[in-house]
Amino acid sequence: MATPDFISTIRADAGHQLLWLPGVTAIVFDDDGRVLLGRRSDNGKWSVIGGIPDPGEQPAACAVREVFEETAVHCVPERVVLVEALEPVTYPNGDTCQFMDITLRCRAVGGEARVNDDESLEVGWFALDALPDLHEFGIFRIKQAMAEEQPTWFDRS
Repeated sequence: MATPDFISTIRADAGHQLLWLPGVTAIVFDDDGRVLLGRRSDNGKWSVIGGIPDPGEQPAACAVREVFEETAVHCVPERVVLVEALEPVTYPNGDTCQFMDITLRCRAVGGEARVNDDESLEVGWFALDALPDLHEFGIFRIKQAMAEEQPTWFDRS
């Protein structure tokens, strides 16, 4: 995942210390009920689509932008699926971040899924009963997004 310029600017002063950042995840379904996934170029693993909002950018606008930038698919956000503070992450360069993830269920409305930037090796649509190996992060979000009548999930601990 490319580091946004505004975070690089903050890192110039903050060094590797923990940064508390927003994150947005988009769970995108097509008309056949398949989910859009990307195989990341940084670790080679399949993942749901997501990214960091630009300063002042709304979460829904970030989801639409990230999905298009990474996959060339146009989507429309339908609802908030969950809001969750994630565990801190330390990257290979020593930078530490902790994300407040906002996951949105989205519906594809156009475009053909393809690699559209350097963050993905592959992108594609997957039937829910034929998902590639995914981290629990993605599996949980897909399950929450599939629950039509379920309210937004919050960790209440």
